[in-house]
Amino acid sequence: MAKILQIQLEQDSGKSLHDDELRRSLIDLNRAGVGLMEIVTAPDFSTGTEAAAFIKELLLILQTIKVCDGKMSEGSLRVDANVSVHHPGQPLGVRTEVKNLNSITGVTKAIDFEIKRQISELEKGNEIFNETKSFDYVTGKTVTMRDKERLQDYRFMPEPNLLPLRLYTNDTLPTGLSDDQIVNVDKLRDSLPLLPAQKRQAVQDKYGLSYNQAQFLVGEEGLLEYFTDVVEETNRDPLLTYNLLANQVLMYLNREDISIHNSPVCSKRLKELVVLLSHKTISLNTAKKVLEVMFEGDTRLPPDIVEHHNWKQITDPDKIEEYCLDAITKNHKLVNL
Repeated sequence: MAKILQIQLEQDSGKSLHDDELRRSLIDLNRAGVGLMEIVTAPDFSTGTEAAAFIKELLLILQTIKVCDGKMSEGSLRVDANVSVHHPGQPLGVRTEVKNLNSITGVTKAIDFEIKRQISELEKGNEIFNETKSFDYVTGKTVTMRDKERLQDYRFMPEPNLLPLRLYTNDTLPTGLSDDQIVNVDKLRDSLPLLPAQKRQAVQDKYGLSYNQAQFLVGEEGLLEYFTDVVEETNRDPLLTYNLLANQVLMYLNREDISIHNSPVCSKRLKELVVLLSHKTISLNTAKKVLEVMFEGDTRLPPDIVEHHNWKQITDPDKIEEYCLDAITKNHKLVNL
């Protein structure tokens, strides 16, 4: 949980590309003029892990309301992390800003490194400078870009061509204006889809899964829809479906770097596999083998694959006894009484 201090709209001005070997810089203006939204939070995080968890949740919300595709590596969202250290009860220390972090892992590592670096410097009796840094993903260290004490930092100015944006609620709506002339916050709130926190609670309530299991399903794009499709259609144990999906299907997808949307094992085929497991027609180990066969390119449905390989599980005690006696009879020299 974090407090939002402000949200500001900007325009992308382009970016600099630096070549250290050739000692030259190029300017990329391909994104110049593209709208940007900057969200500024209060200093409510104590570790890189906490900040990363916030970014994850923010990404899920932005993806849910379809204002961002969440592809941090492609520049859809970047993080500038301001880091300072201080003793409990004392004012915040001098901060440094680590700019343009483009992955959740990068956010965690950059912040944690900068915290340790600042603590180490202060313990040595050194001073922390107000500076802008970048994060070197190879060395895992922050690198100074510019000193904010000597260089003038960014300044913002209002856009004179944009009219003031006035927000209203149901209780403060003016009269005599049409809906397209009014921004009604309550109306916008009511039009929102289920947000990630609401989805997690719904999954827990409906399917009896734990918070972490619900978080896993909601946190992966397309995974909850896939899971829901299987469970609703088969009316089977949600935990069985979850374990098969989380521990087996995703293992293959991650290994081949395939998204759930492009999975060769569609929800229909997984439904068939869940039914076989639920009826104890096959064991879990056999289900793993069936999945492997399907991921290797076999397009048949699971029942056909099981039938072809004679992988059905034998559960009838009389049948099992018959097979055991037959094995003993055929191999009597190996039997020790």
